Amino acid sequence: MKGFQGLTIWQKLQLFYQGILGNGDKRTDNWLLVYSPLPISFIFLCYLLIIWVGPKLMEKRQPVNLKPILMVYNCAMVCLSAYMFYEFTASSWLAKYSLLCQPVDYSDSPLAMRMARVCWWFYFSKVIELSDTIFFILRKKNSQLTFLHVYHHATMIFNWWAGVKYVAGGQSFLIGLINSLVHVLMYLYYALAAFGPSMSKYLWWKRYLTSLQLLQFFIVTIHTTYNLFADCDFPDSMNIVVFAYSLSLIALFSNFYYNSYLAKTKTKKT
Repeated sequence: MKGFQGLTIWQKLQLFYQGILGNGDKRTDNWLLVYSPLPISFIFLCYLLIIWVGPKLMEKRQPVNLKPILMVYNCAMVCLSAYMFYEFTASSWLAKYSLLCQPVDYSDSPLAMRMARVCWWFYFSKVIELSDTIFFILRKKNSQLTFLHVYHHATMIFNWWAGVKYVAGGQSFLIGLINSLVHVLMYLYYALAAFGPSMSKYLWWKRYLTSLQLLQFFIVTIHTTYNLFADCDFPDSMNIVVFAYSLSLIALFSNFYYNSYLAKTKTKKT
Protein backbone atom coordinates (compact mmCIF):
# COMPACT_ATOMS: atom_id res chain seq x y z
CA MET A 1 0.00 0.00 0.00
CA LYS A 2 2.85 2.39 0.89
CA GLY A 3 4.49 1.60 -2.42
CA PHE A 4 1.27 2.45 -4.28
CA GLN A 5 0.90 5.74 -2.40
CA GLY A 6 4.42 6.69 -3.43
CA LEU A 7 3.59 6.45 -7.13
CA THR A 8 2.90 9.48 -9.30
CA ILE A 9 -0.58 10.08 -10.72
CA TRP A 10 0.69 9.03 -14.15
CA GLN A 11 2.07 5.76 -12.76
CA LYS A 12 -1.22 5.08 -10.96
CA LEU A 13 -3.12 5.70 -14.22
CA GLN A 14 -0.78 3.29 -16.01
CA LEU A 15 -1.41 0.61 -13.37
CA PHE A 16 -5.16 1.20 -13.62
CA TYR A 17 -5.04 0.92 -17.42
CA GLN A 18 -2.95 -2.26 -17.24
CA GLY A 19 -5.56 -3.67 -14.85
CA ILE A 20 -8.31 -2.89 -17.38
CA LEU A 21 -6.36 -4.72 -20.08
CA GLY A 22 -5.17 -7.66 -18.01
CA ASN A 23 -8.32 -8.61 -16.08
CA GLY A 24 -10.53 -9.32 -19.10
CA ASP A 25 -11.89 -12.56 -20.51
CA LYS A 26 -8.92 -14.18 -22.27
CA ARG A 27 -11.27 -15.81 -24.79
CA THR A 28 -12.42 -12.47 -26.18
CA ASP A 29 -9.25 -10.39 -25.83
CA ASN A 30 -8.16 -10.94 -29.43
CA TRP A 31 -11.55 -10.11 -30.94
CA LEU A 32 -12.16 -6.87 -32.81
CA LEU A 33 -12.58 -3.76 -30.58
CA VAL A 34 -12.32 -5.73 -27.33
CA TYR A 35 -8.82 -5.83 -25.82
CA SER A 36 -8.43 -2.10 -25.14
CA PRO A 37 -11.04 0.62 -24.51
CA LEU A 38 -9.06 3.04 -26.70
CA PRO A 39 -10.51 2.03 -30.13
CA ILE A 40 -14.12 2.24 -28.94
CA SER A 41 -13.30 5.53 -27.18
CA PHE A 42 -11.95 6.86 -30.47
CA ILE A 43 -15.16 5.80 -32.23
CA PHE A 44 -17.14 7.55 -29.47
CA LEU A 45 -15.19 10.80 -29.95
CA CYS A 46 -15.69 10.62 -33.73
CA TYR A 47 -19.41 10.07 -33.12
CA LEU A 48 -19.63 13.21 -30.96
CA LEU A 49 -17.63 15.17 -33.54
CA ILE A 50 -20.04 14.10 -36.31
CA ILE A 51 -23.02 15.17 -34.18
CA TRP A 52 -21.42 18.57 -33.59
CA VAL A 53 -20.09 19.24 -37.12
CA GLY A 54 -22.60 17.31 -39.25
CA PRO A 55 -25.67 19.55 -38.86
CA LYS A 56 -23.51 22.63 -39.51
CA LEU A 57 -22.16 21.15 -42.75
CA MET A 58 -25.67 20.20 -43.87
CA GLU A 59 -27.24 23.53 -42.91
CA LYS A 60 -27.08 25.07 -46.40
CA ARG A 61 -27.31 21.79 -48.29
CA GLN A 62 -30.30 19.79 -49.49
CA PRO A 63 -31.19 16.59 -47.59
CA VAL A 64 -29.48 13.54 -49.06
CA ASN A 65 -31.78 10.96 -50.63
CA LEU A 66 -30.90 7.78 -48.75
CA LYS A 67 -34.03 5.76 -49.53
CA PRO A 68 -32.25 2.79 -51.23
CA ILE A 69 -29.52 2.73 -48.57
CA LEU A 70 -32.02 2.91 -45.73
CA MET A 71 -34.10 0.08 -47.15
CA VAL A 72 -31.05 -2.18 -47.41
CA TYR A 73 -29.60 -1.07 -44.06
CA ASN A 74 -32.82 -1.55 -42.10
CA CYS A 75 -33.54 -4.92 -43.67
CA ALA A 76 -29.97 -6.01 -42.89
CA MET A 77 -30.41 -4.90 -39.27
CA VAL A 78 -33.67 -6.89 -39.04
CA CYS A 79 -31.77 -9.98 -40.20
CA LEU A 80 -28.82 -9.36 -37.84
CA SER A 81 -31.14 -8.77 -34.88
CA ALA A 82 -33.12 -11.95 -35.70
CA TYR A 83 -29.86 -13.92 -35.94
CA MET A 84 -28.70 -12.61 -32.53
CA PHE A 85 -32.07 -13.33 -30.94
CA TYR A 86 -31.87 -16.91 -32.22
CA GLU A 87 -28.28 -17.35 -31.03
CA PHE A 88 -28.99 -15.94 -27.56
CA THR A 89 -32.06 -18.15 -27.25
CA ALA A 90 -30.43 -21.34 -28.60
CA SER A 91 -27.17 -20.91 -26.68
CA SER A 92 -28.89 -20.24 -23.35
CA TRP A 93 -31.45 -23.01 -23.87
CA LEU A 94 -28.90 -25.66 -24.83
CA ALA A 95 -26.59 -24.66 -21.98
CA LYS A 96 -29.56 -24.83 -19.56
CA TYR A 97 -29.14 -21.24 -18.44
CA SER A 98 -31.00 -20.11 -15.33
CA LEU A 99 -33.16 -17.01 -15.61
CA LEU A 100 -32.56 -16.18 -11.95
CA CYS A 101 -28.83 -16.80 -11.52
CA GLN A 102 -26.38 -17.56 -14.30
CA PRO A 103 -22.63 -17.14 -13.77
CA VAL A 104 -20.37 -16.67 -16.79
CA ASP A 105 -18.92 -19.85 -18.25
CA TYR A 106 -15.32 -18.85 -19.03
CA SER A 107 -14.45 -22.25 -20.49
CA ASP A 108 -13.69 -22.97 -24.15
CA SER A 109 -16.62 -25.37 -24.49
CA PRO A 110 -18.63 -25.04 -27.74
CA LEU A 111 -21.71 -23.61 -25.98
CA ALA A 112 -19.69 -21.15 -23.87
CA MET A 113 -17.88 -19.91 -26.98
CA ARG A 114 -21.15 -19.72 -28.91
CA MET A 115 -22.60 -17.46 -26.22
CA ALA A 116 -19.44 -15.34 -26.13
CA ARG A 117 -19.55 -14.91 -29.92
CA VAL A 118 -23.16 -13.73 -29.99
CA CYS A 119 -22.34 -11.29 -27.16
CA TRP A 120 -19.60 -9.88 -29.41
CA TRP A 121 -21.98 -9.62 -32.35
CA PHE A 122 -24.44 -7.77 -30.12
CA TYR A 123 -21.66 -5.38 -29.06
CA PHE A 124 -20.61 -4.86 -32.67
CA SER A 125 -24.22 -4.25 -33.71
CA LYS A 126 -24.25 -1.28 -31.32
CA VAL A 127 -21.28 0.16 -33.20
CA ILE A 128 -23.14 -0.35 -36.49
CA GLU A 129 -26.23 1.36 -35.04
CA LEU A 130 -24.29 4.62 -34.70
CA SER A 131 -25.09 4.89 -38.42
CA ASP A 132 -28.67 5.75 -37.43
CA THR A 133 -27.44 9.13 -36.23
CA ILE A 134 -25.42 9.77 -39.38
CA PHE A 135 -28.49 9.04 -41.52
CA PHE A 136 -30.54 11.55 -39.49
CA ILE A 137 -27.89 14.21 -40.08
CA LEU A 138 -27.61 13.54 -43.83
CA ARG A 139 -31.39 13.67 -44.18
CA LYS A 140 -31.53 16.86 -42.06
CA LYS A 141 -33.77 15.17 -39.49
CA ASN A 142 -32.12 17.13 -36.70
CA SER A 143 -35.23 16.92 -34.52
CA GLN A 144 -34.38 13.23 -34.13
CA LEU A 145 -31.01 14.05 -32.55
CA THR A 146 -32.46 14.18 -29.06
CA PHE A 147 -30.55 13.65 -25.83
CA LEU A 148 -32.25 10.25 -25.52
CA HIS A 149 -31.06 9.18 -28.97
CA VAL A 150 -27.44 10.29 -28.50
CA TYR A 151 -27.20 9.08 -24.89
CA HIS A 152 -28.58 5.64 -25.70
CA HIS A 153 -26.39 5.07 -28.75
CA ALA A 154 -23.21 6.47 -27.20
CA THR A 155 -23.46 4.59 -23.90
CA MET A 156 -24.46 1.20 -25.29
CA ILE A 157 -21.12 0.79 -27.06
CA PHE A 158 -19.27 1.22 -23.75
CA ASN A 159 -21.68 -0.97 -21.79
CA TRP A 160 -21.25 -3.82 -24.19
CA TRP A 161 -17.53 -3.31 -24.60
CA ALA A 162 -17.33 -3.99 -20.85
CA GLY A 163 -19.79 -6.87 -21.23
CA VAL A 164 -17.72 -8.67 -23.87
CA LYS A 165 -14.41 -7.76 -22.23
CA TYR A 166 -15.34 -9.14 -18.80
CA VAL A 167 -18.66 -11.05 -18.76
CA ALA A 168 -19.35 -12.53 -22.20
CA GLY A 169 -22.35 -14.59 -21.14
CA GLY A 170 -23.98 -15.34 -17.82
CA GLN A 171 -26.69 -12.96 -16.60
CA SER A 172 -26.00 -10.50 -19.41
CA PHE A 173 -27.52 -12.86 -21.99
CA LEU A 174 -31.08 -11.78 -21.11
CA ILE A 175 -30.39 -8.15 -22.04
CA GLY A 176 -29.09 -9.16 -25.47
CA LEU A 177 -31.93 -11.61 -26.04
CA ILE A 178 -34.72 -9.14 -25.25
CA ASN A 179 -33.08 -6.19 -26.98
CA SER A 180 -32.46 -8.22 -30.15
CA LEU A 181 -36.14 -9.13 -30.33
CA VAL A 182 -37.17 -5.49 -29.82
CA HIS A 183 -34.74 -4.42 -32.55
CA VAL A 184 -36.21 -6.90 -35.02
CA LEU A 185 -39.50 -5.00 -34.70
CA MET A 186 -37.85 -1.58 -34.50
CA TYR A 187 -35.81 -1.97 -37.69
CA LEU A 188 -38.79 -3.57 -39.40
CA TYR A 189 -40.69 -0.37 -38.60
CA TYR A 190 -37.82 1.72 -40.00
CA ALA A 191 -37.63 -0.45 -43.12
CA LEU A 192 -41.33 0.04 -43.82
CA ALA A 193 -41.06 3.78 -43.11
CA ALA A 194 -38.19 4.04 -45.63
CA PHE A 195 -40.65 3.21 -48.42
CA GLY A 196 -42.23 6.63 -47.95
CA PRO A 197 -45.67 8.12 -47.18
CA SER A 198 -47.47 5.26 -48.92
CA MET A 199 -46.59 3.04 -45.94
CA SER A 200 -47.92 5.43 -43.27
CA LYS A 201 -51.20 3.55 -42.88
CA TYR A 202 -49.25 0.42 -41.93
CA LEU A 203 -47.17 2.17 -39.24
CA TRP A 204 -49.88 2.73 -36.63
CA TRP A 205 -48.02 0.57 -34.13
CA LYS A 206 -45.14 2.99 -33.37
CA ARG A 207 -46.67 3.80 -29.97
CA TYR A 208 -46.72 0.12 -29.05
CA LEU A 209 -43.09 -0.23 -30.13
CA THR A 210 -42.14 2.46 -27.61
CA SER A 211 -44.18 0.62 -24.97
CA LEU A 212 -42.27 -2.56 -25.79
CA GLN A 213 -38.97 -0.71 -25.43
CA LEU A 214 -40.07 0.49 -21.99
CA LEU A 215 -41.16 -3.00 -21.01
CA GLN A 216 -37.71 -4.42 -21.79
CA PHE A 217 -36.08 -1.92 -19.42
CA PHE A 218 -38.51 -2.83 -16.64
CA ILE A 219 -37.77 -6.53 -17.14
CA VAL A 220 -34.02 -5.92 -17.08
CA THR A 221 -34.34 -3.76 -13.95
CA ILE A 222 -36.36 -6.40 -12.09
CA HIS A 223 -34.01 -9.16 -13.24
CA THR A 224 -30.92 -7.21 -12.15
CA THR A 225 -32.46 -6.17 -8.82
CA TYR A 226 -33.12 -9.80 -7.96
CA ASN A 227 -29.58 -10.75 -8.92
CA LEU A 228 -28.12 -7.99 -6.74
CA PHE A 229 -29.64 -9.57 -3.64
CA ALA A 230 -29.27 -13.21 -4.69
CA ASP A 231 -26.22 -15.27 -3.85
CA CYS A 232 -25.07 -15.53 -7.46
CA ASP A 233 -21.53 -15.71 -8.82
CA PHE A 234 -21.92 -12.76 -11.18
CA PRO A 235 -20.11 -9.44 -10.56
CA ASP A 236 -22.22 -7.05 -8.48
CA SER A 237 -20.35 -4.17 -10.11
CA MET A 238 -21.86 -5.15 -13.46
CA ASN A 239 -25.31 -5.55 -11.92
CA ILE A 240 -25.11 -2.07 -10.35
CA VAL A 241 -24.14 -0.52 -13.70
CA VAL A 242 -26.98 -2.31 -15.50
CA PHE A 243 -29.46 -1.36 -12.77
CA ALA A 244 -28.53 2.34 -12.85
CA TYR A 245 -28.48 2.39 -16.65
CA SER A 246 -31.89 0.72 -16.91
CA LEU A 247 -33.39 3.27 -14.54
CA SER A 248 -31.99 6.12 -16.63
CA LEU A 249 -33.54 4.63 -19.78
CA ILE A 250 -36.88 4.10 -18.05
CA ALA A 251 -36.89 7.79 -17.10
CA LEU A 252 -35.88 8.99 -20.57
CA PHE A 253 -38.19 6.70 -22.53
CA SER A 254 -41.10 7.47 -20.18
CA ASN A 255 -40.55 11.16 -20.81
CA PHE A 256 -40.42 10.49 -24.57
CA TYR A 257 -43.63 8.42 -24.41
CA TYR A 258 -45.44 11.12 -22.44
CA ASN A 259 -44.41 13.96 -24.76
CA SER A 260 -44.99 11.95 -27.95
CA TYR A 261 -48.36 10.39 -27.15
CA LEU A 262 -50.03 11.43 -23.89
CA ALA A 263 -49.29 15.16 -24.07
CA LYS A 264 -50.42 15.34 -27.70
CA THR A 265 -53.66 13.56 -26.84
CA LYS A 266 -54.37 16.07 -24.06
CA THR A 267 -53.63 18.97 -26.44
CA LYS A 268 -56.05 17.63 -29.04
CA LYS A 269 -58.81 17.25 -26.45
CA THR A 270 -58.41 20.85 -25.31
